[in-house]
Amino acid sequence: MKPFLILQLRPEADTSDDEYAAFLDKGRMTAAQTRRIRLDCEPLPGDLDLGDYAGVIVGGGPGCVSDPAAGKDPVEARIEATILSLMPEICARDIPYLGCCYGLGILAHHLGGHVGQGRYGEPVGPVTCTLSPEGRADPLMAGLPDSFDAFVGHKEAVEVMPEGSTLIARSAPCPVQIMRHGRNVYATQFHPEADAAVFETRIRRYRNKGYFHPDEADDLIAMCRAADVTWPERILQNFVSCYAIA
Repeated sequence: MKPFLILQLRPEADTSDDEYAAFLDKGRMTAAQTRRIRLDCEPLPGDLDLGDYAGVIVGGGPGCVSDPAAGKDPVEARIEATILSLMPEICARDIPYLGCCYGLGILAHHLGGHVGQGRYGEPVGPVTCTLSPEGRADPLMAGLPDSFDAFVGHKEAVEVMPEGSTLIARSAPCPVQIMRHGRNVYATQFHPEADAAVFETRIRRYRNKGYFHPDEADDLIAMCRAADVTWPERILQNFVSCYAIA
């Protein structure tokens, strides 16, 4: 079986490890079924061949593609440039791709959509997502209800979708929660791998990153613990089952 390539954009070991464990758990994969690369501390291999992988999964991170280049943290800028360098091949070859949160901004930015911080950022917590008619017919959404809750927390969002892309799901505060390009390239604004425990780790780590006032952290953790967020992991499971190659 070809492994899935998991590219991580978080420049912190604890949240990166927690995210990777969540991808394995929610995607029902073993470590042997993946190849993990932390782009904060590992370069892409010079002989990387995307054809050797069943698909590419890109995690989230504290960076924003819409931040001014001059103000980007040097490590985050390098991470962003590295993942962007793969997007032409992924999109041109329609390689199975699932970008999560930051991975959506990366995809939309590469394709010429507008990603900004002026209108559609969402505070940390659960939000109700609704499938579009195209989403209800999409194989990656198989088994999901028309509306479901997911965990979000983002300062930037897709304000104008790239030409030729398909809207799969939206929320009331944010018009693009899932989009598809071609047949196999997907991205979500929410975190399909995240449950309350995963989000608690991120709230504690990013409490001073501008997503919320630091004094709100404990209340946000309590809100996440009380939320019923179970459906998004089905998207990860569907991605793995749809694209697993023996």
